[in-house]
Amino acid sequence: MVVPMPSNWTPNIVAFCCNWCAYAGADLAGVNRRQYATEVRIVRVMCSGRVSSGIILKAFLSGADGVMVLGCHIGDCHYRIGNLQAEKHVAQAKELIDLAGIEPERLLLQWISAAEGELFARTIDDFTKRIRALGQLGGEPGER
Repeated sequence: MVVPMPSNWTPNIVAFCCNWCAYAGADLAGVNRRQYATEVRIVRVMCSGRVSSGIILKAFLSGADGVMVLGCHIGDCHYRIGNLQAEKHVAQAKELIDLAGIEPERLLLQWISAAEGELFARTIDDFTKRIRALGQLGGEPGER
């Protein structure tokens, strides 16, 4: 359910970032002084494959308007199959949030390497625009 947005509304977005690739990409974006949307809260995880569908759902239930899972490119996972597990978890979470009435577009899975600071920043900016266009999820945290 989407509720009318107050004029000062800013989206609450959570980005689960793989320590080895996406988080390092965020660091590279910072080193290169590439600015990106500030609405995103980065959560560093050792592997995107460890972000279960339950964790994704918990983020939405805790007040996130959008959730991102950012990890290593297929074939480059430091834990061999972690990103393949992430694909399964995100697909499962998309089905569950769709059943709950939340647009699946509010959940993004993206592969970003440590050398792709510009891609990291662009992904953050594009996803933030998408969430702004979708609007705020309804209800108070804990009531969804």
